[in-house]
Amino acid sequence: MNKLHVAGALFFVAGLLMIVGIVTAEATYPNYSVSQNLISDLGRASTLSDLLQHPAAVIFDSVMVVGGAVMIAGAYTLYRTAGKISISSALPFLLILAGIGAMGIGIFNESFGDIHGLFTVLNIITWGLAAIVAFTQLRSPFRYLSVILGIFVLANFVLFHLGPTVAVLGNGGAERWMVYPLMLWLTGFGGYLMGTSSEASLRS
Repeated sequence: MNKLHVAGALFFVAGLLMIVGIVTAEATYPNYSVSQNLISDLGRASTLSDLLQHPAAVIFDSVMVVGGAVMIAGAYTLYRTAGKISISSALPFLLILAGIGAMGIGIFNESFGDIHGLFTVLNIITWGLAAIVAFTQLRSPFRYLSVILGIFVLANFVLFHLGPTVAVLGNGGAERWMVYPLMLWLTGFGGYLMGTSSEASLRS
């Protein structure tokens, strides 16, 4: 198993862990609305006592920290292949930043206010850019799906802050149009890397 396979497995695990973790946290959060509640509402806890008393907060915050760490490990492993396949250093660098953003979301949960918001923006922007940059490294047809998805996410980031998608889907629904596509892309990217027969499967 080469480094690309290892990186792919780590990305797949990170994406799957985040998706399942969010769904599980939603299931344990009383009266949670996927339309009106932001995803980060799941992890809101102002004290350690609050954190321990709310299963959803423990699940969400832990998943984001662990998932982000696994994502960083995958990005670093991908970076280690750079010299062999001439992969753009921007891609693993952006994924490392996205992983840092995910970890920051869990460590500095919604109770931390602006700090939490900064990590959220870092996560979404760099992750979306990574999907776009990956276009230069992937083979068809996934390369086209990757860039389309990245543009879709960043466009929805703008629409979320301008208000149109929020008016139709609610805060939670509009946010999920950004977050879930990114996690699905990461699992797809991981699967792509695991399915490579050689380093030639990435464009140089």
